[in-house]
Amino acid sequence: MKARIPNQGGGNSQAAMMKKIQDMQNEMARIQEEVESSEFSASAGGGAVEVTVTGKHEVVSVNIQPDVVDPDDVEILSDMIIAATNEAIRKASDTMEQKMGSATSGLGLPAGLGF
Repeated sequence: MKARIPNQGGGNSQAAMMKKIQDMQNEMARIQEEVESSEFSASAGGGAVEVTVTGKHEVVSVNIQPDVVDPDDVEILSDMIIAATNEAIRKASDTMEQKMGSATSGLGLPAGLGF
């Protein structure tokens, strides 16, 4: 008597898994394109400085309220620009991570595989 090993030899289960993986890859590519073409803004200093970045982490605009430009204290202006830029980049990264996580959740993969 031969032992039967379930789902051996390919069959519909393997084809279904391959389709699921292909669908996930297509969805991840769509999400990546969507997030990369999106813009994310953050401000610092109570709105005195606002920085906008793309999902590719490229700065596209920096808006500075004229009343915060003090030639005797450019260090605080620099700090506000850095803070706003870093926060905008965090927003872009968090959005990508969240959307990619939802795209891979249906596969039942263990957490932390880097998707």
